[in-house]
Amino acid sequence: MKREAYERYLQLFNARDYDAVLDHFAPAFELTFAGLVFRTPDEVRRFYTFLHDKVEEQVVLKAFVSSDVMVALEADVRITGVKPVSPEEAAEAGLAGLVFPPPGQVVVIPQLIHYHLVEGKIVRAVCAIDLPPPPAA
Repeated sequence: MKREAYERYLQLFNARDYDAVLDHFAPAFELTFAGLVFRTPDEVRRFYTFLHDKVEEQVVLKAFVSSDVMVALEADVRITGVKPVSPEEAAEAGLAGLVFPPPGQVVVIPQLIHYHLVEGKIVRAVCAIDLPPPPAA
C-alpha cells in the first residue's frame, strides 16, 4: 500500500466514515488494540458507534513504511473527551479497562500500528500503545 492510499484511508477514519474504512479490510480480519480484539465489521461498528458521541478521535501520521504485504507506522492518536464515560458504562459496552478523558480534556497517545495485507486488503491490524517510561524516583 502506498502512502497516498493510506492517507486516503486515514482521512476516512478521521471523518468517521467507518463503512468506507471497513471496505479496506478483507472479509476475514483481526484488529487488536488495548487488549481488545475485533474480527467482524459489526464488532468494529458497535465499538465506534459507542465512541461516536463520547470522544473525538484523530490519528496524526508521524512515520510510515510499507510494501505490498504490510504497512507499519507511528502515529499520535488525539482523543478529546466529549461526554463522560463511567468505568461501569465502558464495561457494559465490553470495553472494561479503557479510560475515557473527561469532557474537554485532550489525551495524545503515541501508537505503533502494523497492518498485514493480502491482495491490498487488511487482514490483521495491531495497534501498540507507546507509553513513556515512568519518571525516575
